Order: sequence, then C-alpha cells, then structure tokens
Amino acid sequence: MKIPRRLEGKVAVVTASSAGIGFGIAERLGLEGASVVISSRKQKNVDDAAAQLRMKGIDVIGVVCHVNNADQRKNLIKTTMEKYGRLDFLVSNAAANPSVDSITTMAEPVLDKLWATNVKAGILLVQDAVPYMKKGSSIVFISSIAGFNPIAAGLQMYAVTKTALLGLTKALAAELGPEIRVNCVCPGFVPTHFADFLIRDEELKKEHEGATIMNRLGTTSDMAAAVAYLVSDDASYVTGENLAVAGGMPSRL
Repeated sequence: MKIPRRLEGKVAVVTASSAGIGFGIAERLGLEGASVVISSRKQKNVDDAAAQLRMKGIDVIGVVCHVNNADQRKNLIKTTMEKYGRLDFLVSNAAANPSVDSITTMAEPVLDKLWATNVKAGILLVQDAVPYMKKGSSIVFISSIAGFNPIAAGLQMYAVTKTALLGLTKALAAELGPEIRVNCVCPGFVPTHFADFLIRDEELKKEHEGATIMNRLGTTSDMAAAVAYLVSDDASYVTGENLAVAGGMPSRL
C-alpha cells in the first residue's frame, strides 16, 4: 500500500509513543511527511524508538515525558516549539491500567492513578499545547472500544476512564472549534505489549477474534491510519467524533 504524503510541513507530538499503538501512530504521521516528537517515561526507550524512525527517513526527536509530571509535560511542548517553531497535531495516547480489581473494591490510590493518567493528564497536556496551536490544528485522543461498553471483567474502571474521553472529545471540540479540531480513536483488540494477554492463550485469541465482524485482531497500523486521516485535511469537516476502529464491534451507547 502506498502511503500518502498529506502532512508535509506539519509537526506532531505523540505521547507514550516509544512502542505499541503510539509508536505506530508516530511512524505513520512521519511517513506522511510530518516531523514527529515522540515521548515516553524512559530515555533509552525514547532513544531506541527515535533511532528506528530515523532509519525510515522520518524527522523525529524524542523527549522523556511522564504525562503525570507537570514539568515534563511543559518541557515536551517547550522542546517542540524550540526545535520546530510550531505544533500542528497533538495525539494523547498515554494510559494505565494498574489494577484488575472491581470498582467496588478498588483502592483510592489506584483510582487516583487511573484518572490522573487516562483523563486528567490529557486535559493538562491540552492546556499546555493549545496556546501554540493555530487554526487548522488537530487534537486526537486515544480511547478504547471498551469505553462504549465498560463491562469487561477486570477492566471496568479502566473502561470508564475511556468513556470519559468520549465526552471530553465532544466538549473540547465545542470549546476549541472552529480553529482546532478534536477527535478520538477507539481501538478494538490490538495485541501490543500493553495488551499481550490477547494472544498469550490461543482460545482467548480466537474468542476475541470472533467478537469482531472482521474475524481478526486489530493492528497498530490500523489505528495509526485512522489518526493520520483525522489530523489530515481529508477530515477538515470532522470534529467531536469518536471513531471506533474495532473490526465492527458495537460502538454506540
């Protein structure tokens, strides 16, 4: 498949992008012509990921950023502006699922971490970035298909935080439009390191595949293609949308 060059001259910041879906997004945006700023919690992971992207001809810098660290969030945006002088696309991808406890038994510190990482950090990052984003810029949140139906055992509270992103997308789109578009991608089952349980057991893998119309798991490339579309001018009339990329799994409340 030939990848289009829709993003020439643009600059994208992608959080949690040294591996998995975040890395796939950074790679796709870079291959479409954008300069990419990747970030992760560990310097080595950032450096290794940046080196892989440069080998593909992508203009990239890597910045250490734990999204719950205010100084590191601000430095991520500051470094981007110092290097490129602009910020066109912000992709908020960082997430955590520190516990599989039920909602009724989950400890308060775990609840705090879930909401801080999955929701609050994205809001604060938007606050840091928006002053530098001009008309035509775009923000994309990465939610989950579970956000539409948060009932999976062990994932209920994680899924509820992803539901919150669906509402946040619509609220921010109304607040920032028409200058800045805000959309959300809701991945289905994608066997990244974060979700490698999807493929560890063959029976479980078949069960998840069977839950989709496409009868297969998703790939990081599937998610990256959706993000590339949403930030591109091809989606210039699309904002406030929660796009399920889940092989046909139910995606409406």
